[in-house]
Amino acid sequence: MNTLSRREEESLLKEVKAQALKECDPLVKDFANCMSGRFISVAWACKSKLRLMEACMVKYTSPEPMEIVRTEYLKLRDQKREEKIHNNNNETR
Repeated sequence: MNTLSRREEESLLKEVKAQALKECDPLVKDFANCMSGRFISVAWACKSKLRLMEACMVKYTSPEPMEIVRTEYLKLRDQKREEKIHNNNNETR
């Protein structure tokens, strides 16, 4: 089966977003610092920092990288299933 359950998909997305935040941490912090103490002016004062942060996050969370993560996950899941089947067959002999 080459599809993910809703739970698996949500879990992968959560992991990918966490990894993106980790990888983009300096840009996220820079944007957060820019926003600090601002209300309305954040819209124009921090726009360039927001764009940089968004561009970084998209590198990790856009459809192409997500498809790579999904494919890797499916490979690992299939390998684990095969190992389990193999181990079960060896135990019954």
